[in-house]
Amino acid sequence: MALADTSPYGLGGAVFAADPERARGVADRLEAGMVWLNHPTASRPELPFGGIKRSGYGRELGDAGLVEFANRELVRYVDADAPTKEVLG
Repeated sequence: MALADTSPYGLGGAVFAADPERARGVADRLEAGMVWLNHPTASRPELPFGGIKRSGYGRELGDAGLVEFANRELVRYVDADAPTKEVLG
């Protein structure tokens, strides 16, 4: 883990293990934008693609990629006669 995470790059990584839970635990600790378990790192159009550190910021492709390019606005309706405490609570 120390060797992998000292890299200034963090695009993708792969973890190979017979125990899926252990592999997931290692993947959760890796500093990478994408981690594949028991498969070499790859890309597909339906999957988000992107890294961290010097490998970039954000995601493209897939549903996560669409969110990167969206400027979403929160609109919340509150009844005009609602008590202030309820609205802020």
